[in-house]
Amino acid sequence: MAVYEYTALDTNGRKLKGIVDAGSIVAARQRLRESGIFPVEFREAAVSRKGDPLSGRSVASFFSRTGPAEISAMTRQLATLLGAGLPLVPSLNILVAQTSHSQLKKILAQIKEEVNEGNSLSGILSSFPRTFPPFYVNMVRAGEASGMMELVLERLADFFERQQELRRKIKTALAYPMFMFAVGCLIMFFLVTFVVPNITQVFEEMNQTLPLITIALIAASRFFQSFWWILLAVTVSAAVFLNYAAGTPRGKQRWDRFKLGLPLIGALTGKMAVARFSRTLATLLESGVPLLNSLDIVKNIVGNSLIRDAVENAGKEIEEGQSLSSPLARSGLFPPIATEMIAVGEQSGNLENMLYRIADAHEKEVEASVSVVTSIMEPAMILIMGLVVGFIVVSVLLPIFEMNQLVR
Repeated sequence: MAVYEYTALDTNGRKLKGIVDAGSIVAARQRLRESGIFPVEFREAAVSRKGDPLSGRSVASFFSRTGPAEISAMTRQLATLLGAGLPLVPSLNILVAQTSHSQLKKILAQIKEEVNEGNSLSGILSSFPRTFPPFYVNMVRAGEASGMMELVLERLADFFERQQELRRKIKTALAYPMFMFAVGCLIMFFLVTFVVPNITQVFEEMNQTLPLITIALIAASRFFQSFWWILLAVTVSAAVFLNYAAGTPRGKQRWDRFKLGLPLIGALTGKMAVARFSRTLATLLESGVPLLNSLDIVKNIVGNSLIRDAVENAGKEIEEGQSLSSPLARSGLFPPIATEMIAVGEQSGNLENMLYRIADAHEKEVEASVSVVTSIMEPAMILIMGLVVGFIVVSVLLPIFEMNQLVR
């Protein structure tokens, strides 16, 4: 069956838009008419195997991409429906009907049709890697194998919700300092390029010897007025170059090493990566995914190439009969407390719980570190803006004071 987007009219003449699955356009029209809807226009809403609509190269489709919040909500709803005893296909049919996100609705409709044809849910989800990452697919596969699909989906929803909550807290904490920085830059640019030239023009017309600090301000003002486009071009070029360099393996490794070496930011980055590693690995192991397969999935989502290499090396050593904690400790990228807790978990056979504890502890440390960083950033930016404004004020007032002395 295919999935069709339609535009139709109801019995009251109101315009409706939606999707319907049917074997052909004729069958789709008949199905809509039977439900009291009169179709006006049909279009096949095929979905590519990368999880994007085939027409998804437009700007509109970019902004309608399925995000973690939509996937989390859908997963929680599916777990609830399966837990209530509904079969998979009717549960998917309910999700298609109530999902408001257009792209996710198309993907769910396609998934429902393929499940109805006898394909496994995990196999179908693997066809949409941009929407359902390998971590998600392997969890679902483990749920199918163990017969505990609703429990696995609950764990997936918990995982996504916890990750979103951590991101939300970080973004909320950094929002005010970043807003202050942006507004401060705009104000400084406005002062230097528009206000200062009008004031300093009076000094230049008087042909008076100006203080060095005022000359420096006038030179900076002229530079920004005449060559602002050069600064903009250099900034954009640098951003493009850094983005390209970070996309190469060597460039990403250097960039990740640089981030880990930064004061405050480096510790925060490392803690976030360790927390993500621990929680993801614990969730996979608890759902029945083998350790080596779990490590192969986790290494691609830790968000740091150095830690990824350490996890990959740990997987190789486990294949040779080594423990997980030893290679992680030798890498020097994991805190001693984390590797010691992993070692205890391996010895006691309680690795999943230990990993959850590591994740909880590091996520709390991340929140505390973000609070420290923001508490430093706010006064630092206020101080910098105060120094710049003070420089401008002193540069303007000094010539005025000198003129007053000459008049006396």
